[in-house]
Amino acid sequence: MMGATDEEHLAFAMAQQRVIYSQDDDFLRLHAKGVAHAGIVYAHQRVPTSLIIRGLLLIYEVLKPEEMQNHVEFIS
Repeated sequence: MMGATDEEHLAFAMAQQRVIYSQDDDFLRLHAKGVAHAGIVYAHQRVPTSLIIRGLLLIYEVLKPEEMQNHVEFIS
């Protein structure tokens, strides 16, 4: 989906029932506007890769897909 807008990425992920991981603040803005999504996991670019991987694994192990609907989890 190269060249797709952030809204298109969220819509595609929603159709596929997939959570988006991003370091792009624009996804947080879309969430704040009420754009529906299957879930967003966000980390600042300064967060170490090892912490991101641990955070993603923890989210996968603890949260159910329905708990991620229109929800943002932060990794910091």
